[in-house]
Amino acid sequence: MAKERTAGISRKTNETDIKVLINLDGKGVCSVHTGVGFFEHMLRLWTRHACFDLELTGKGDLFVDAHHTIEDIGICLGQAIKDALGDKAGIARFGQAIVPMDEALVITAIDISGRGFLVFEVNFPSQRIGDFDTELVEEFLRALAVNAGLTLHIRKFSGSNSHHICEAVFKSLGRALRGAVSFDERIKDIPSTKGIIE
Repeated sequence: MAKERTAGISRKTNETDIKVLINLDGKGVCSVHTGVGFFEHMLRLWTRHACFDLELTGKGDLFVDAHHTIEDIGICLGQAIKDALGDKAGIARFGQAIVPMDEALVITAIDISGRGFLVFEVNFPSQRIGDFDTELVEEFLRALAVNAGLTLHIRKFSGSNSHHICEAVFKSLGRALRGAVSFDERIKDIPSTKGIIE
């Protein structure tokens, strides 16, 4: 059996203190403490559907708002995914998922290209879900994509409930990543005509 792909990242600034340990070959086990309840719910959905194991603690200046905390978690998770993937030999590289959540339908497509880029065509009917600012979803995803080296497209086809839409985003992200990082037995080297994915 191949060695499990794991990585740990720590980041401490004047605004946040983040620690991440991720296993890309896990079973969806998640222990996360950020002080932002709805975001923790989304991370649990994400790891369950990606079949990643995740340990994450994030302390931030929540007295300001959750922006710094969530963006820096995106940075750390992206760096951890990139480190855990190593040279990317043998991976499928591409992943996609269409996920319904009641009336909401979201599609996510990923290329582990080494070029961090986000296209996020999702609008939320409400600016907040409980105490959570919905605009922070895009900030998190951009930080994740840039630091993991993902070309990431997420598009909403339908949805009128912000909670349902957000769940569909994170579930589809998990499913698409699960496919992209998985091994294809027919691919023995790096899945690029360049011979490298940086």
